[in-house]
Amino acid sequence: MSTLQRQARALGDPTRHEIFRYVADAERPVDIAALTAHVGHNHNAIRQHLAKLVDAGLLVEAREASGRRGRPRLLYEVAPGAGSRWGVTGPYERLSLLLAEVLRTGDSPVEVGRRAGRGRRRGDRPPAVAPSSSAVDAATEITAAMAREGFEPEAHRRGDRIDIVLHTCPYESTALADPDTVCAIHLGMAEGVAEGTDATVDRLIARDPRRGGCRLLLQVGGRGGSDLRYDC
Repeated sequence: MSTLQRQARALGDPTRHEIFRYVADAERPVDIAALTAHVGHNHNAIRQHLAKLVDAGLLVEAREASGRRGRPRLLYEVAPGAGSRWGVTGPYERLSLLLAEVLRTGDSPVEVGRRAGRGRRRGDRPPAVAPSSSAVDAATEITAAMAREGFEPEAHRRGDRIDIVLHTCPYESTALADPDTVCAIHLGMAEGVAEGTDATVDRLIARDPRRGGCRLLLQVGGRGGSDLRYDC
């Protein structure tokens, strides 16, 4: 059975379709309690429906990195691969909205990306108990935001440096045509997500989008502006 067939079968159930649409329309990841209140089913039934949606590649599941005591919540959001399907906005639709904002406002791509990044944060962060805690939180948030965009990120920390490798470019054709604009938007997006933490985005090293491997470099406790550098 193909992926599309599995997804169509999963969404054929009215309750699962309602759960999927609720998560797709939410501005941030959704927990089981919110879905239980919305759908009106018990927790076990909701978990079973969520498991089928995750198995079909429609949703992704992650544990909340809250820093609070107690068992972390499970959070659900639309899988990057489901973009542009089943009524879900895909990567290129999101990019088109950001490019339209650049034209409409006259603001730089970096500033438009910063505003988008602020809106992509997962909500209020817990108070940092130490600089390293806030820095890890920034890396987690930026990695999650880039994963939602389809970049397949992977974060590594070495001392006071955090290196986030973006293994895939979901905007390959547009980035080839205008790398300055596309890469600047996503540099700004990372900066917007990192605001209010102890980590500063130092630079985005852009590489050939056909091969992937762009890198976001963060400095723990650093201050100052970031830059965009090409290393193709």
